[in-house]
Amino acid sequence: MAAALAVAPGQDAPPPAETIVTQLERPAFDISGRDEHPFIREDRVLAGETLGALLKRLGVSDTSLTAHAGSPALMRDLGTAFRPGMVVTVATTTDGRLQSASFLRPGNDDQVVLTAENGQLVVRKQALELDRRIHMQSGTIQSSLFAATDAAGLPDSIAEELARMFGSEIDFHSDLRKGDRFSVIYEVFYHHGQAIRTGRILAAEFFNQGVKHSAYLFRHADGKTEYYGPDGRSLRAGFLRSPLEFSRVTSGFSMRLHPILGTWREHKGVDYGAPTGTAVHATADGIVDFAGWQNGYGNFVVLRHQDRYSTAYGHLSAVARGLRKGDRVSQNTVIGYVGSTGWATGPHLHYEFRINEIHQDPLKVSLPAAQPLDRQKLGSFLHDVAQLNAQLTAARQITTARFD
Repeated sequence: MAAALAVAPGQDAPPPAETIVTQLERPAFDISGRDEHPFIREDRVLAGETLGALLKRLGVSDTSLTAHAGSPALMRDLGTAFRPGMVVTVATTTDGRLQSASFLRPGNDDQVVLTAENGQLVVRKQALELDRRIHMQSGTIQSSLFAATDAAGLPDSIAEELARMFGSEIDFHSDLRKGDRFSVIYEVFYHHGQAIRTGRILAAEFFNQGVKHSAYLFRHADGKTEYYGPDGRSLRAGFLRSPLEFSRVTSGFSMRLHPILGTWREHKGVDYGAPTGTAVHATADGIVDFAGWQNGYGNFVVLRHQDRYSTAYGHLSAVARGLRKGDRVSQNTVIGYVGSTGWATGPHLHYEFRINEIHQDPLKVSLPAAQPLDRQKLGSFLHDVAQLNAQLTAARQITTARFD
């Protein structure tokens, strides 16, 4: 190969080139299979792939293991961790001996780990080290809430929580209009850079027909969390209207002919027909005043709420395990199960609502609102709100710029 060098007038010619050859020592590299550092391969389970084929594809050469990888007991232990699309990370030695195969399960805080012990494959669960990150996203309504959240890339769990948060203020079936906007700040938990599950919504705003609705998560000293409006007003209903998710009213609040005693008596509650074993939920935060057997009520639970209010739940097949007098329960906590104990002719829940020990019609009484934040907590809450509002504004501006 020839090279031409241009030399400017008045400059000395460059010195002649000299080639120097140095013998380098060969770097130490162990290919004997004794290297303790594992080979890591990550992939997804393919449709129709067996566990043995997966391990072989990802570098496991021990045929005695892969041959027994499809045993029914082993596959039962793996459960839903082994199915098409699941992420698996396999660690092997240089000579193909299995160290571990870890299966991530989206939505779970643990992973299923497969190891080789004494020539056998063993399945264990292992807690994940999760990294919490904050995501911000905004969207604009074109047709429906869920179409808009899908277009914005929001997970379904966050979309559902958004609907629950504002469900008492916005009817998402009839109130939405094209052009309505929302912004949301929420948690996502990662493991080694991969999203595992979403957490709670930290703040959200929804502009519906020109009216702004806002919600902010506040954590109390006892760890309990709740959503509040910008003024510290709770967005949670003080009481649920019904203690059962799916039921039918079989007897209302009125005078009736008692089905067992055969006499006309005042029915001081509402009966909800439901199958035996249906979960019964506390309709509000409260303290257990009674949990046990009480005459015609059978298995019976009484809760006290905000001094003046109490609720009662009768004819239960069983009281929730461990529930005792003096326990604090949160709204929606399962306190028992529908049954037909006491004076009952079939499975149903007898539910009572009392104010100052006077029975009220649970279907018609004006239900009290949840307690707002007190003055001591309000200052801390408003400080958090100011920071979250700045983030919501930034998310809103990004979306506006994208669509302009």
